[in-house]
Amino acid sequence: MSAEGESDTLCFFINGKKVTVEHVDPETMLLSFLRENMRLTGTKSGCGGGGCGACTVMVSRYQPATKTIGHFSATACLLPLCQLHGAAVTTVEGIGSTKTRIHPVQERIAKAHGSQCGFCTPGMVMSVYALLRNKPQPSMDDIMQALAGNMCRCTGYRPIVDGCRTFCQESNCCQANGDGNCCLNGEKDSDKPEPEEPQLFNKEDFLPLDPTQELIFPPELILMAEAAAAPQTLWFRGERVKWVSPASLEELVQLKSRHPEAPLVMGNTNVGPDMKFKGVRHPLLISPARVRELFQVSETPQGVWVGAGCSLAEVQRLLESLVPRFPEEKTEVFRALRQQLGNLGSQQIRNVASLGGNVASAYPNSDLNPVLAAGTCRVSVISTGGRREIPLDQDFFVGFGKTVLKPEDIVLAVFIPFSRKGEFVRAFRQAPRKEASFATVTTGMRVAFSEGSNVVQDVSLYYGGMGPTTVSAPKTCAAITGRPWDDETLSRAYDVLLDELVLPPSAPGGKVEFRRSLTLSLLFKFNLEVLLKLREMNLISEALPKMEPLPRDIHPGVQQFQAVSKDQSEQDPVGRPFMHRSAISHATGEAMYCDDLPKVDGELFMVLVTSSRAHAKITGVDVSAALQLPGVVDVITAKDIPGKKVRSMMGYDEELLAQDEVSCVGQMVCAVLADTRTHAKRGAAAVKITYEDLPDPIFTIKDAVEKSSFFEPQRLIERGNVSEAFKEADQVYEGELRLGGQEHFYMETQSMLVVPVGEEMEFNVYISSQWPTLTQDAVAETLGVPSNRVICHVKRMGGAFGGKVTKTAILACITSVAASKSGRAVRCVLERGDDMLITGGRHPVEAKYKVGFMNDGRIVAADLQYFSNSGNSIDESVLVIEKILLHMDSVYNIPNLRGRGAACRTNLPSNTAFRGFGVPQSLLVVENMLNDVAMLLGRPTDQIREMNMYRGPSITHYKYQFSPDNMHRCWEECKLRSEYDARRSAIEQFNLQHQWKKRGMSIVPIKYGIAFGEGFLNQAAALIHIYKDGSVLVTHGGTEMGQGIHTKVQQVASRELHIPPSKIYISETSTATVPNTSPSAASFGTDANGMAVKIACEILYKRLEPIRQKDPKGSWESWITAAYFEKINLSATGHYRGHDLYMDWEKMEGQPYAYYTYGVACSEVELDCLTGDYRTVRTDVVVDMGRSVNPSVDIGQIEGAFMQGLGLFTMEELKFSPSGLLYTRGPSQYKIPAVCDVPLQFNVYLLPDSDNPHAIYSSKGIGEPILFLGSSAFFAIKDAVAAARSQSGLVGPFPLDSPATPERSCLACASKFTQKIPVNSPGSFKPWALNI
Repeated sequence: MSAEGESDTLCFFINGKKVTVEHVDPETMLLSFLRENMRLTGTKSGCGGGGCGACTVMVSRYQPATKTIGHFSATACLLPLCQLHGAAVTTVEGIGSTKTRIHPVQERIAKAHGSQCGFCTPGMVMSVYALLRNKPQPSMDDIMQALAGNMCRCTGYRPIVDGCRTFCQESNCCQANGDGNCCLNGEKDSDKPEPEEPQLFNKEDFLPLDPTQELIFPPELILMAEAAAAPQTLWFRGERVKWVSPASLEELVQLKSRHPEAPLVMGNTNVGPDMKFKGVRHPLLISPARVRELFQVSETPQGVWVGAGCSLAEVQRLLESLVPRFPEEKTEVFRALRQQLGNLGSQQIRNVASLGGNVASAYPNSDLNPVLAAGTCRVSVISTGGRREIPLDQDFFVGFGKTVLKPEDIVLAVFIPFSRKGEFVRAFRQAPRKEASFATVTTGMRVAFSEGSNVVQDVSLYYGGMGPTTVSAPKTCAAITGRPWDDETLSRAYDVLLDELVLPPSAPGGKVEFRRSLTLSLLFKFNLEVLLKLREMNLISEALPKMEPLPRDIHPGVQQFQAVSKDQSEQDPVGRPFMHRSAISHATGEAMYCDDLPKVDGELFMVLVTSSRAHAKITGVDVSAALQLPGVVDVITAKDIPGKKVRSMMGYDEELLAQDEVSCVGQMVCAVLADTRTHAKRGAAAVKITYEDLPDPIFTIKDAVEKSSFFEPQRLIERGNVSEAFKEADQVYEGELRLGGQEHFYMETQSMLVVPVGEEMEFNVYISSQWPTLTQDAVAETLGVPSNRVICHVKRMGGAFGGKVTKTAILACITSVAASKSGRAVRCVLERGDDMLITGGRHPVEAKYKVGFMNDGRIVAADLQYFSNSGNSIDESVLVIEKILLHMDSVYNIPNLRGRGAACRTNLPSNTAFRGFGVPQSLLVVENMLNDVAMLLGRPTDQIREMNMYRGPSITHYKYQFSPDNMHRCWEECKLRSEYDARRSAIEQFNLQHQWKKRGMSIVPIKYGIAFGEGFLNQAAALIHIYKDGSVLVTHGGTEMGQGIHTKVQQVASRELHIPPSKIYISETSTATVPNTSPSAASFGTDANGMAVKIACEILYKRLEPIRQKDPKGSWESWITAAYFEKINLSATGHYRGHDLYMDWEKMEGQPYAYYTYGVACSEVELDCLTGDYRTVRTDVVVDMGRSVNPSVDIGQIEGAFMQGLGLFTMEELKFSPSGLLYTRGPSQYKIPAVCDVPLQFNVYLLPDSDNPHAIYSSKGIGEPILFLGSSAFFAIKDAVAAARSQSGLVGPFPLDSPATPERSCLACASKFTQKIPVNSPGSFKPWALNI
């Protein structure tokens, strides 16, 4: 034990090895300690706020009281190192590696193809590993819960779930082998031998799980815990913060009375993010984790006291054990709390966050507080003045994050009472995502009836998300109390509630109408549940509407692909489901990403300082305070740039660092260099920039159009005579559609390391970039050196999706200036919030359309106008507009078609390339237009789609000839596989039987042009070396970002050289080996680079021909040895010219694409009309991708793209403040699809017997096309909404903008509750967020 002035030694274990830290800083989190101090880089940094799961580890502790060892998963980014005294930490490196042996979890995720970019894989592995340590035979439900807090942006989750399913007891069923037909369904006729369908993986090949082989808990820690009979207080002192861990309650009370402002830290899920993201400073942190009284649970005749220190996961387990022990009538509060705990945060968060912390932090949208308050719970509080009990009621919560507790009070325990007969407690919530998401509105509701009657004796209603605190509705309760629970009473209650819970139109968080409607619809849900109970008690007799929860059980899907021909050599991997070449390294954490590179001696870290104004002159930049801080070395400004200070594109310049003026919030102004990440961050916060605001910033497309603020050129394309055709049409309709933007959310943020070689201005740039050549050119121009002095290395990227091209090059330029000026290596890795703020995303689009059609459904004319919100610089915005217009025919032969497009210049961060490059926006508008036509005619949309499709030899609106036959094959196959017609009828029946839930289904096609419209970008090169031992090193111009290009290239080289893939290695992409590369984009990476590798291999194989003829029975190694002694060159380059593509916008004609990839998706959703929540019940996707080079990689791309599209069209929302600041800067505010969003049945079929003469081995590009098919879920939701509207007598087209979030879907349903909400007219108030 130390005095308050000294520091104790921290002792804990990592992967079975003892770690002691002498001077631990309380601000150090486990994540940075693992990565920087221990060089354990398998644990990844994805968001820094516990929201993505990339940094998941397992923590184990010994409990002396029960003599048991507990294991739990936790996010290392929120775990203070000081909290780990006496604990054992296991990271992904500790459970298995390629050097020793791999663990079954690592093997199964890898071999089931559950890893693409691999950045999220170690976190996935550790979440499942921690589950298996506690439950070696988990249920499917356990696995889904364990993975709920782990985000993946590549795979679409299905293969991860399939790999983990093999651990389930129920997995012995044939379904788990990836075969949708099941012996249990009686679908296989045992008399007929079925031809063997090829599978993506064979579960028989997996290592068995042997729990006896796991790392043991360190005996030293058991002795340490047992010896601490008289535990000592621990003190840890850091640079700015002290940490104290008292050993007794008495001491804790004394500390809190001496330091009332010091927060208590248990799980650090509240204090941690405040310190990290909001810059809150706490000179002292008190950790009561060793005070036993905070963890005690005691039962009384009235209920249960639960220690405030118990984690939410422990409370969940406690409630699960209590519920079966007591009669149902006594456990109403327990069950309501248990339900809320299942949805609160992720497993990793619940494992560390405490019950007391949840109560005391008093978040306005807390899920537990409304239930605790409604359930008449109370808290026991202690201070130097003694103990007292305080009821958790409307008086407890006094303001945002504030309660009646005094600063010196400590919450000791929470009392949860037993319910009594005739008392019902329920909890309801609505959240932007079904799991691991803060609630939009959350409730706790309780009603008590007089014995044997439906007269209400007592009622309490509490809401979260309806103000700065948890709020009650006493007037509404008064309107119900003493009256019978019936329609009349409830109708009056809805009106009272509407007046009682009012939100101002500019309330923080927005969604005002939706939140107000939820207060009513959640009360209505409570009403239905209570009526059901009253009916069970025979107190009422009327029939009640069905209100089951949305389905949630995930079923194994089908992944169907064509087997290779029987004549193909066993050694030839092309066409087989070959595992991603780095999958095992991903799963063991050995795969190296940019920020995993070891620190270079003298290395500095760079943090950017960005503008806080959207449109202003810079009047001063004061860096003096920053330079005085510990560790800060220098501040880089535009004046330090020795070469070109701008990047030029299409005649527009973009400044690397702003000098005189800023044009968006988040524009880079300067950069701080320091010895550590932490010091650089503090330095950046100390830079003071002064501004003079400029008038009239432009944020929205509407503003830009009004002020004619566009990037030139604007584009126009037309065929036929549109104006004349409108006159001939039977009907003409005009509509519009808005699509929100989308954040790339690659799991690995922008990362780079620039190392000066030290002579002749030579630099090595290690970077996460899709286009190393662009980075090389940009850095050379910025430093004023020739390109041959700059070598760019790309090992792999943790996802990119178009977001690591232009902005990455600019960031590399600034980093290289810092390295050049300081003469030291400089690392720059953006935090998630800065990455989202600075780098932009997919273009939001507003479109207007006018369509002329005949009464039979034939569309004769369409005029479409697209505007994109491009942001403050041109980037690739005009190219995106061009691709929007080139795809606006979709698969439809509209004889008279006109499209206009303009890129709007606004004061928001510049938007950029994103998977699909404008096509998803373009086609959603076209499909919405067809949807409107179908609704106007009262016809099924699929008939209107079918009637207007291209047929036979066809010609596009840019005069390019093609055959749509395979598109029709996909369409027919999808209708057949999805049992479309039968399910349509079943949906109609379902909708007749359910008033408040509706099902919808939609089938959507795509025709996607592959390759770059600029012909020079379609070239590629490769360099292949064969070494004397016969091993082969392949380098090419493509970069690996999870799309599997290196895996496919390895397959190509294996086939062409007639050697097994194990002899072929691909190290990295480097501008030193392959110069002048094209970007890995446009779904063209394998097409181009695969051909270049093929050409190089053919050259080498031909050179070896004389050797092979001399010794036909020799081995590969003997041939190579002979060739070396014969002085045959064993190195070759391959160059592929690519397609000569072009587009002439003056003539409105060209051949901008090499060929088309076709696909069709059919999705069915179930929608809760009261909350807007939905589930994708089933999705079937049929894709024509020629002959797949690697079915496992290609099916992975299809599923991943589909899920990203599902996110774009139904979930992901970027929100900007009225001053242009991005609100949604991390996973807690911006929701990408999680494992709970995967279609419950997800089937993928690759179209058989398809050829493509335009690409390698007859394959097709697949990276981007399928993203748009996520819109099948959007149109299925729209179909379900239309069913709900027709119930209210509303028919015909209606607006539903993208994304179809629960808010939009619920309001569009126009239920009796949403219709009660008064609408605030735009312009009468300042909205919380802009509609950009």
